Amino acid sequence: MWRGVSLFSALALFGAGLTACSINHFERRDPWRDQAEQVCLAKKLVEPSEFITPVAAMDGPGPCGMQQPFRVTRLAGGSVLMKQRMTLGCPALAEAEAWLADTIQPAANLYFGVAVAEINAGSYSCRGRNNQPGAKLSEHGFGNAIDVMSVKLADGHVITVKGGWRGTEAEQGFLREIFLGACQRFTTVLAPGSNVFHYDHIHVDLARHDPRGLKRICQPLIKFTPQLGTGVERPLSRPVPPPRQPAAPQAPVDVEEDDPYGLSPMSKAASPTQVARAPARPPAASAYASAPPVRTAPRVATAAPDEPAQEYDEPLQLGAPPPSTGPIY
Repeated sequence: MWRGVSLFSALALFGAGLTACSINHFERRDPWRDQAEQVCLAKKLVEPSEFITPVAAMDGPGPCGMQQPFRVTRLAGGSVLMKQRMTLGCPALAEAEAWLADTIQPAANLYFGVAVAEINAGSYSCRGRNNQPGAKLSEHGFGNAIDVMSVKLADGHVITVKGGWRGTEAEQGFLREIFLGACQRFTTVLAPGSNVFHYDHIHVDLARHDPRGLKRICQPLIKFTPQLGTGVERPLSRPVPPPRQPAAPQAPVDVEEDDPYGLSPMSKAASPTQVARAPARPPAASAYASAPPVRTAPRVATAAPDEPAQEYDEPLQLGAPPPSTGPIY
């Protein structure tokens, strides 16, 4: 019996050891991390508030942690809600605030005419890069990285990185503006197209890729001309639903006022959060469009003439990134 208990205990310890291997305990926290935190705190680049709260130092597991973590529920003085609470170190938090003020909000106003009201982003997580067991620790393990998955505008529309990167012209322009703005502030920026792990978010961090901290990684390479700061006016766009399409002639009269999303899951339940969708092109002309249908019923609603077809610009072109030889986060 004792033999069985001993064997079970040994297997349990072995399993725990395998789990612990997901964190590289042999890795050491580089001295520059604590130095960067101390400089940021000394310069008071982050001001505590009811939305940004200092918490106890985090030391471990392994080399993970930071001297002075901050719990963040809102940014920009409380005007931008974080969909999920973030835990960040002083340097990453300071750059996130600056990125929001200098690029994200101006880009939202430029392309949509409204401000960003909420951001869905991930922060601290003690794990290997790309969640790979035994990999070099991610900057998330030091509170030095942020993953932005989506933003919600003040009018309720949501722009996701996954859908908007190749979405409407305005969504593509907005996301590329904030991507290039991040490349001016962070040392690592990875967006959809950089590798298979970043198809649905924009990763930013302040890792040092060389002893002096001058090397930067900004992927993928894109063909895009920024419009922020040029002073050139552009027509505002909204990620609105597709326009109402005329009902088929064989349909009963009483469905003419039905929800235009009759074939969409969004029509089943109204939601305060509308997901941004690319406008659909009008269907090709058919024989039914040549004349209004003739009905014999005594009460017939006269069909309104078709709306003129609206042309949409082609999506922005995304250049294929060259083979990556640098680290992936």
